[in-house]
Amino acid sequence: MKTWFITGTSSGFGRIMVEKLLEKGDRVAATLRKPEMLEDLKQQYANQLWVEALDVTDTVRLRKVVDKAFADLSRIDVVVSNAGYAVFGAAEELTDDQIRREIDTNLIGSIQLTRAVLPYLRHQGGGRILQLSSMGGQISLPALSLYHATKWGIEGFFESIIAETAPFGIEITLVEPAGANTNFGHGSMDVSPPMNVYNETPAGMIRTARTNGGYQPTLDPKKAVQAMIDSVGLSPAPRRLLLGGQGYDLVHQALQERLTALEAQKDIAFAADYDTKTKESV
Repeated sequence: MKTWFITGTSSGFGRIMVEKLLEKGDRVAATLRKPEMLEDLKQQYANQLWVEALDVTDTVRLRKVVDKAFADLSRIDVVVSNAGYAVFGAAEELTDDQIRREIDTNLIGSIQLTRAVLPYLRHQGGGRILQLSSMGGQISLPALSLYHATKWGIEGFFESIIAETAPFGIEITLVEPAGANTNFGHGSMDVSPPMNVYNETPAGMIRTARTNGGYQPTLDPKKAVQAMIDSVGLSPAPRRLLLGGQGYDLVHQALQERLTALEAQKDIAFAADYDTKTKESV
């Protein structure tokens, strides 16, 4: 039996994960902004489910909740940083409040959660962190620039701390799902006020497709969550876990194009180095 700490458990991947883990007998510390949304599970599973209110943008509260979880549960084996959402709209359309809130939630919230749990994981001799990123941490689409900024940012953060924390037995996986039929694309997506000038641009066309139901995700959220749970049994932990055929195809294409562009600039890159004789004479 493992004990899990999960953020963003009101719906989507977070809610599904809580249900699956409780069904298999694990303990879950679930956090969400409205704890009453898990009341049905609390009544069914009682002390197997620990619930606390948390908005990850409140760093002071976040630290208190983490402290309380470890105090109450003694040991937490897996931390799942799942809370997040997307702001949809061209960069020029976004409001200042939308920008701040998204960065505070997806990027700073994830960073601060990690910082809060690391001392406990070190003290207990190790643990596992699953950080929900996205295929959008490897690719980018018009009208989602801010979402991509947070996901590319969190990928860079974890690329660094994976090496920092490995000596303490802490293993980390960046989970990169494709789009899925969860609440993420509906209630968990904030839409900016549209500007007509973007109607015929790629951002506007994606807006129209989204409004008309033109995008149909193929990722099964229950299968995706099961893959996340199963990954905890793998050691060494996979650095990235890409989920969904659409995500695989898009990321594969993006990485190939990026590598081709890099190789085409090899001579330019090396030409910018110091000339050997010049360097020796300095």
